[in-house]
Amino acid sequence: MTAPVPPPGPLGRVLTAMVTAFHDDGSVDLDGTARIAAHLVDHGNDGVVVSGTTGEAPTTTTEEDGLILRAVVEAVGDRATVVAGVGTNNTAHSVELAEQAQKIGADGVLVVTPYYNKPTQDGVLAHFRAVAAAADLPVMLYDIPGRSGITIAPDTFARAAEDERIVAVKDAVGDLYRGVRIMQETGLAFYSGDDVLNLGWLTHGGAGVVSVVGHVAARQYAEMYDAVARGDLASALTTYQRLVPVVEVVMQRAQGAMTAKAAMQLLGVLDNRNVRLPLVPASDALVEELRTVLTSAGLLEGTSL
Repeated sequence: MTAPVPPPGPLGRVLTAMVTAFHDDGSVDLDGTARIAAHLVDHGNDGVVVSGTTGEAPTTTTEEDGLILRAVVEAVGDRATVVAGVGTNNTAHSVELAEQAQKIGADGVLVVTPYYNKPTQDGVLAHFRAVAAAADLPVMLYDIPGRSGITIAPDTFARAAEDERIVAVKDAVGDLYRGVRIMQETGLAFYSGDDVLNLGWLTHGGAGVVSVVGHVAARQYAEMYDAVARGDLASALTTYQRLVPVVEVVMQRAQGAMTAKAAMQLLGVLDNRNVRLPLVPASDALVEELRTVLTSAGLLEGTSL
């Protein structure tokens, strides 16, 4: 008899940090964005993250963020959690985005550590608390020192967890031992924020994944989650190993928005792979490399550009 699968984390188990579609003139393609969200939920995601870095939020306006979020909520909000990225290095702006997200109907918000400013840990905590207070929604903190320049200290997590609205962490620090200790001490749900460590996090008590590779492999990640939950680590490892070449191309050849949009084009979800500067579209050579690994992994069949 197999062990029962535990319930997913507070915002789902497999969430994809989704790309935002753009028209050829650079304007937001709301129909295309809604189509991406529907495709993701149809193919194994029980949640999506909107307007994160993969969604090119550094280049979108507050108004555009609202339109994007509304399009996604209307497309999939009745069958998946929709988490709005509201993290910036301007607390007032993040508060504005959080208030907007609540009005539109998001199920939660993702708040990255303020980047570039390099505030103290007291400043980081005050930022998180201000955003959490702005909207009565579950908050997922995003710890990614490689981009923000700051790591959230364990004590900051402990103090943040005192706010019942702060419930989860997207971790891209890459230190499993540290994460386990923080989980144990705070009760926060940890989500893998680095596709290469998805299996590692799940085997160390992670609540789920917030993935970019989930654009093409959400079903496989859901299977991996279930396998770990059942104690079937051999099956989980087989799934992980099959996806290693995909993770390498999607996450290490270029910024994830570029490769994920190329994947959406290969799958026929989008008819372009437009991005906004300073990103540039994935090259033809990169698209062909992506086509090869997706085909080899059984994630792409019979498509052509």
